[in-house]
Amino acid sequence: MQHHAHQIEAVYFDVGGVLIDETRIYTEWARWFGVSPFDFFGLLGAVIERGQHHLRAFKAVRPGFDLAVEEAARVAAGCPNVVQAQDLFPDVAGCLQGLLATGLRVGVAGNQPTSTEAVLKAAGLPAEVIASSESWGVEKPAPAFFTRLAAEAGLPPSAIAYVGDRLDNDVAPAAAAGMLPVFLERGPWARIHRTWPGIQQAAVHIATLADLPAALAPFARHR
Repeated sequence: MQHHAHQIEAVYFDVGGVLIDETRIYTEWARWFGVSPFDFFGLLGAVIERGQHHLRAFKAVRPGFDLAVEEAARVAAGCPNVVQAQDLFPDVAGCLQGLLATGLRVGVAGNQPTSTEAVLKAAGLPAEVIASSESWGVEKPAPAFFTRLAAEAGLPPSAIAYVGDRLDNDVAPAAAAGMLPVFLERGPWARIHRTWPGIQQAAVHIATLADLPAALAPFARHR
């Protein structure tokens, strides 16, 4: 791929691990299951390393786990599984403002429930689109997710950078869609996926969102 053939006009972000720190969310699941966070995080890491869906970790501690049933039970118990504004990483606001200052457009689209959309919108993120797989009816890594993203942005894929923390759900499918893949190396998926074959498909590697505006400068459309 000729990465510098890209002339980026918009930057779209994954949510979990990128904009949202999921530590509290997974810790609360561990407590709900009655296991220690240490045990649950260890299981999660093993599942990620095997390339399996993260819900395999849930089923390891609660055989027959059904997400919809458990989420309803948590709502009834007064401890719903919802993203909160406090879960936003501290580098998010500065990154988005920095991108906007360079003339780039900003959007958010990840594998999330619609409830997360509402939280991100209420948090006042300066994004022109805040969307989720639930509202779109399609999940990453399906090509249709990235086709929908480009349609929502009103841009060709080559004018869009997609920022994610996973090879399987973010970097590889974004590259296949013709977008500029950006790999954010934080969180459990990123720390495992950064050594996987294929991660070199990412045109940009960053350790923090604070580094993103400068890292994308060589790819931005000159105005």
